[in-house]
Amino acid sequence: MAAVAVAGGLLLGGCRVDLQDDGAGASAAPSGAAAPQDNAAGGDFGVSPLTNPDGTKRGLAPLTSAADRKSALALIDKVTTKGRGPKTGYDRDEFGYAWMDSVEGVPYAHNGCDTRNDVLKRDGEDITYRSGSNCVLASMTLHDPYTGRTIDWRKTKATAVQIDHVMPLSYDWQMGAAHWTKDKREQIANDPLNLLPVDGSVNGSKSDSGPASWLPPNKAIRCSYAVRVAQVSLKYHLPVTSADKSAMARQCGG
Repeated sequence: MAAVAVAGGLLLGGCRVDLQDDGAGASAAPSGAAAPQDNAAGGDFGVSPLTNPDGTKRGLAPLTSAADRKSALALIDKVTTKGRGPKTGYDRDEFGYAWMDSVEGVPYAHNGCDTRNDVLKRDGEDITYRSGSNCVLASMTLHDPYTGRTIDWRKTKATAVQIDHVMPLSYDWQMGAAHWTKDKREQIANDPLNLLPVDGSVNGSKSDSGPASWLPPNKAIRCSYAVRVAQVSLKYHLPVTSADKSAMARQCGG
């Protein structure tokens, strides 16, 4: 694909990052390092979360069959619950600097490209890169599962796409991450299982809400969204509130 130049900032996951200052440059992935695949197999919104337990495949496809919804409910049922703790002491920096490539134990780590661009590449189509780089995206097409819309992202629409932490970092902090090691907090902040590129304004409206107070506007993928929350919760042994777990189950017919 042709590479094109781009300048300016991209607001992702609540942080504005200059596309020319992310340190990724033209670094190539080391031999054997995990790298996201362009145009991964799946429908418009991506693949089923039930077949994507590590988050390395694209997007978030709807779960429509009775069997899939039964499996979804079984997964959600395993999630533990507790009350939401105080936000005292929370700071984004407690989860490491944004989109670090040096986190151990998560896909795409140490591949020479920051987490943000890895996830954009995973979910985007018709990708072009900044001139001289095989990492920093300059444009792409995104089939946004949260809204059901197709977004043609360009540098002139820098804030149109943001990276959502499915389990928001401040929510994680209140549910137990305040007592984790820094390494574990850096993992959940950069784990592709917990990251989805979506419509920027919708991501802003979500803020740090759990499923009981916020769900994607696209009702077709709400069960899949609940499954993804459950997957992150179970992987990191991180509880959700009782209200959030009930809301998750309802999305899948429970």
